[in-house]
Amino acid sequence: MLLASLIFYPNNMKTIRIAGVPEHFNLPWQMCIDNGEFEVTGIDLQWTDVPEGTGKMCQMLRNNETDMAVILTEGIVKDIVAGNDCSIVQVYVESPLIWGIHVAANSNYKTLSDLENTKVAISRYGSGSHLMAYVNAQNQKWNTEKLQFEIVNTIDGAVEALTNGTADYFMWERFMTKPLVDKGIFRRIADCPTPWPCFVIAVRNEFLKHNKQSIALVLETINNTTIEFKEIPSIDRTLASKFNQKQEDIQEWLKLTKWSQKPLEEKVLNNIQNQLSDLKIIDKKGTFADIVKAV
Repeated sequence: MLLASLIFYPNNMKTIRIAGVPEHFNLPWQMCIDNGEFEVTGIDLQWTDVPEGTGKMCQMLRNNETDMAVILTEGIVKDIVAGNDCSIVQVYVESPLIWGIHVAANSNYKTLSDLENTKVAISRYGSGSHLMAYVNAQNQKWNTEKLQFEIVNTIDGAVEALTNGTADYFMWERFMTKPLVDKGIFRRIADCPTPWPCFVIAVRNEFLKHNKQSIALVLETINNTTIEFKEIPSIDRTLASKFNQKQEDIQEWLKLTKWSQKPLEEKVLNNIQNQLSDLKIIDKKGTFADIVKAV
């Protein structure tokens, strides 16, 4: 084990920048940072919240504004194939992301079929909300070429767009959006789970090349926390309080969510790329060696 054998020198801290969405999935990272668990391995892990989501994080990786990202699988696979010089080093959340499909509370749209040929709010192109609009359209046998988009950047932007009628529906993680449903701002009319593991950990290749041991220590530290995360006493109350959720909603989310400590398998990557290709989201496929790196 790396941690057991490491000798820590306080003046020799390695700074690593990491980005992720400010959502319940990422509380394990915040807990490890707050508890000093990365510091004892000699790593100064600097976390940046990115409410804009995956499209923004892809841009940050490309622009050397972060070294690592906890990012939606479909978004980073698409961006690596499109030339983003980074790699997936591990699956972070194995279970699907459940995307709620939301309309304004007073909208005339009542069923999913009502939304065909209407405008979908997305955080940005290449984001999960953008790519999953295609997945949902295919599931409903809609013409994906007729999808219309309104860029709203964040969930607050989506509230404004749906309320003002500049967009008609918005896909976002169901539980994080639930408080807006409870307040009567949004109405959820359906769910659309991802057909693949939802979150992976990606690293810029240039950084990975020179810092493999440090990345391995980061992964080992977070994995030691996620493997026991659900057993933390009163974790449901902690999550509910921190993320403005009802405790029963968090309990349901915890039952559905499975963290991972394993690399992305080739057959899973093939499945993701095949579906993205079928949806014309990617026009070529990358090799397993191009997209996934062992640490």
